[in-house]
Order: sequence, then structure tokens, then C-alpha cells
Amino acid sequence: MKKKRSTEIFSLSFLDCICCGFGAIILLFVISMGVQTRRIDDLNDVLETMIQQRIAKLNEYQLATEDLKLSISMFETETAKKKDEIEELDAMIAELKQQILNNSSSKDKYLVDIEQLKKEVAAMQKEADVEQVVIKPSPVGVPVDSTHIAFVIDTSGSMRDESSNLVRRYVVQKFQESLEAYPQVDGIQLLDASGHFIVGRTMASKWIEDTPENRMLLLRAIRLYPRNSDSNPVPGIVRAIRLLHDPENDDMKMGIYVFGDEFTGKSDPVLRTMLQINKDKKGERISRINAVGFPNVISPGVTLGLSQSGLKFANLMRELTFAHGGAFIALQREGFRDEERPLPGVPNIPQQPRAQPRVVWPY
Repeated sequence: MKKKRSTEIFSLSFLDCICCGFGAIILLFVISMGVQTRRIDDLNDVLETMIQQRIAKLNEYQLATEDLKLSISMFETETAKKKDEIEELDAMIAELKQQILNNSSSKDKYLVDIEQLKKEVAAMQKEADVEQVVIKPSPVGVPVDSTHIAFVIDTSGSMRDESSNLVRRYVVQKFQESLEAYPQVDGIQLLDASGHFIVGRTMASKWIEDTPENRMLLLRAIRLYPRNSDSNPVPGIVRAIRLLHDPENDDMKMGIYVFGDEFTGKSDPVLRTMLQINKDKKGERISRINAVGFPNVISPGVTLGLSQSGLKFANLMRELTFAHGGAFIALQREGFRDEERPLPGVPNIPQQPRAQPRVVWPY
């Protein structure tokens, strides 16, 4: 009688099955990890895109908020001025009535006093002339006798920083330096090259009061301006003259500053059109036109290092400023420096260094 073999539970075949099962589980785990990694990467891309969109919207909302603050500030200032004028007039009327009663006994003296009071009222209502003081250093060759200044700024892609898509920091600095040449003016306004008002529709056709607070708001408005204009400053110049000039204000001395780097049209039609537009009914010039050229479009081997559009802009501005009593300042690429003074209220995002004046073509 044969003995039965004892059965072993943990045989070699069993171990093989177990190992194959573990291997299959590990393989499935590795495959699933790869799929999850791709999903995570896709989600990261979507989140980054959403963040960039939200940041752009936030900049637009901030700019709109600044516009509203500026409008409210202007209205409050105007209301306060009107209130002060009313109080002054009430005081003068009360004084006039009292003097009339005191001098009623003498007709001749009464008439003399009335005449003197009229002169005093006229002198009090007349605004004092603001003396324009030239701050050193001032933009070379640029006259600073204007009482109202409009800036026409090219906000196309070449005038923006590649990393943040904001208007280049040294463009904002040149705007600030130009303002510093005018200690006090009666009004300031900003337009892009296409003729849109940078500070919003509520400010269209209106001059912004010159105060330190408003100057800071204008610096921020230029830096954060989201709209890309055309590389053609002519529409902005034309709209500034037509909408901002006040033919009833004989004391207005209007000046226009053009900030840009390119022009793609033809110069002759522009020069002829500007001679017609920049003239009042008496045939006198409405606005003095100045220009600042930025060397943002560089082509190796070309005269002055500028591209064809950059040279056309320089030639147009040279002739335009000469014909309209201003000056053209060209900035050179080699003069850019790293030092940048802080701009109050303006985002401090690194950008290309500042440009320094190189050559002036006043005529």
C-alpha cells in the first residue's frame, strides 16, 4: 500500500502567481500615476490662464476706480470754488449796500464810491496770472509757456513692456519729467495715438485740474492703460485740437506733446491737414506742438539704428514741430540707464532702462 504525498500550500507555483499579481498591481499604479500627472499639468495651465485674465481685469477695474476718484475730486473742487465765490460776492454786496446807505447824503460821493467798488470787484474776480518758471534741467528746446497741456501718447505694442504688457516705465518717466517743466498749468489732458481719452469717457473734452494728487493719478493711468493704439499719432493730435481748444478763452495757450516711436503713413497729407486744423478764425495758431521720439524699433544697419517706420516718425515730427512752433526731441538707445526713481502710485515692475536725450531737431 502506497503512502499519499503530503500537499504543500506555499509551493513554487503559488509564489509565481503572487509575484505576477503584485507586478500587475505595480504596473497599473505606474500607468495611473502618469495619467494623473498629465491631468495635474492641464489643470495648472488652466489655472495660470485664469489668473492672468483676472489680473488684467483687476488692472482695468483699478483704472476705472481711479477715473471715478478723479471725477469726484474735480467736481468737489469745482463746487468748493463756486461756494467760495458766492460767499465773496455776498460779502461784497453787503459791503456795497452798507456803503450806499452811509453815503446817501451826497450824490457825487455816492457815484464816486460806486465806481471805486466796481473796480475792486473786477480786480477780485480777475484771476492772477501764473508765472511759468523753467525748472532745470528742462527738455532742451521745448518752450514752456503753455497754460494748458495735452499729451498724445502712442500705446501700441512697441511702447509696452514685453513681460507685463504695461506701458514702458521710461515712457511714464518722460511724461513726469515733461510735467515737472511746468510748475503750474490751468489744465492737463491725456489721449492715446488713436484719439481715445486715457482717463475715461467722463473726462472727454474736459481739462483735468493741475494738482499734485491728479498728477499722481495721471502717472498711474498711463502705466496701467490697457488699450493698444495705432502707431499713428495724427488722430490723437487732431482730436486734442478739436475737442480741447476753447475759442472763447483768449488767455488759453495750448501745448501738445506727442510721445511715440513709429509712423507708417505719408507725411505730406498730414502736414497739409495740420496747417488747416491748427488755426483759429483769425488765422492764428491754436496749439504749439512738441514731440519726443523713443527708439523702440531698432533695425541693424539702418541709419540712426531706427527701422523705416521709426525714421518716418522722426521726419514727420521734425517737420510738424517746426511748422507749429515746437521742438522734436529724439532719445537714443545707448543712453538708457538702469537707475529709475520711484513713481508714486505706479506699479514697480522691472522694465528696460530709461532713455536720455541725444539730439534735438527744433526746426
